[in-house]
Amino acid sequence: MTEPRLTRYASGGGCACKIPPGELDALVAALAPATTVPPGTRPGTPLPVDPPGELLVGLDGGGDDAAVVRLDAERALVTTADFFTPVVDDPYDWGRIAAANALSDVYAMGGTPWAAVNLLAWPRETLPMELAAEVLRGGRDVAHAAGCQVSGGHSVTAPEPTYGMSVVGLVHPDRMLRLDAAVPGTPLTLTKPLGTGVLNARHKATGTVFPEAVAVMTTLNRDASLAAVAAGVRAGTDVTGFGLLGHAYKLARASGVTVAIEAAAVPLLADARTAVADGFVSGGSRRNLEWVAPHVEFGALPEAGRLLLADAQTSGGLLLAGEIPGHPVIGEVLPRGTAPVVVRG
Repeated sequence: MTEPRLTRYASGGGCACKIPPGELDALVAALAPATTVPPGTRPGTPLPVDPPGELLVGLDGGGDDAAVVRLDAERALVTTADFFTPVVDDPYDWGRIAAANALSDVYAMGGTPWAAVNLLAWPRETLPMELAAEVLRGGRDVAHAAGCQVSGGHSVTAPEPTYGMSVVGLVHPDRMLRLDAAVPGTPLTLTKPLGTGVLNARHKATGTVFPEAVAVMTTLNRDASLAAVAAGVRAGTDVTGFGLLGHAYKLARASGVTVAIEAAAVPLLADARTAVADGFVSGGSRRNLEWVAPHVEFGALPEAGRLLLADAQTSGGLLLAGEIPGHPVIGEVLPRGTAPVVVRG
């Protein structure tokens, strides 16, 4: 019997199903500590009472990939969570992709994942639990390959299948990667090719499998993160649901710089241009472009090129303000100019 196509049980897929970035900005801004309480609202506690550790990276950092709390002079705790609806039909591959994506938030901070728990929502009346077991097995295998312990988690019944992980790791407080540390004069490096968003959209619509895209999404960002930290890089993020342009804008905004991207230097998956030309662009990618366009100077870049740079990635690579061997330099960090992001070519 042919297994059901998981992507048909989800309205979105992968990181393309994120809340649109503009709406998320407004939502997070509502959580920022306020000096006064507006009339008619319930006062809250802006800071924790007697916290055991200092918050090194939180909401004030501009939207980093994880929260970081200092334990002592040489150790800080990195904590994150990430989950999404099916991005591919194969349950084992979906689990692998979701785990690699969740672990990436720790790598994007320059840290090492230590332990993870599963987060699973499952339509148990419409999809067999055997498929859920395959999803969990895929997640476990990737986490174990990363040297990360996996034990337990939480599961609920829900209309759409959803899976991910909550991950805890460690990082040296003085060797973190963060959004607000980019300085002018440094090159800009991207460690994975773009195009998983449009290829996943084509996969959902047609059932066509793209092995190269699956390989990219299941590849850990561990080696790139270690190389970046060893090279002295201190600014970076991973490229996921907001696309390269969205994450570049967040880095530029947090650091008070301009990020210049050479469009011709950005690596792409082999079938990505064809997928865009054939119209396989997710709503999430189009929302990304609409959100970031006012903050980008595109020059003569055509619409297809803009959509690829805004393509909502799942388990994408690291965007680093620095150069590391074996990965392409796609631009540079400049002093703040007329726009936070400039696209050349």
